[in-house]
Order: sequence, then structure tokens, then C-alpha cells
Amino acid sequence: MLIIEGLLPMASPERWRKLFEQLLQLENGQIRFFGLCSAVLGLILLVWVS
Repeated sequence: MLIIEGLLPMASPERWRKLFEQLLQLENGQIRFFGLCSAVLGLILLVWVS
């Protein structure tokens, strides 16, 4: 997982910085929704691959 997370800052640090600036503008509910979607997607992938 850390390898995948490290690809964007390594490949495009400026775009990574802009992404985090946009994340800071989101409301707490929006961040929670994206976190929930990420967790569900990760769980689906984990079950599907194994």
C-alpha cells in the first residue's frame, strides 16, 4: 500500500501538493465519505483477490 501511495508524490510532487490543498477545502462529511468508499473498495479488492 505504501508503494502505491508513494507513486504520486514521487512522479508529480506539484500535483500531489495541489491535491492536498483541495482536500483541506472539503467538509468533514465529505472526507468521511471518501474514507468509507476507500475502505469498502479495499475490502472488496481483498476479498476478490484472495
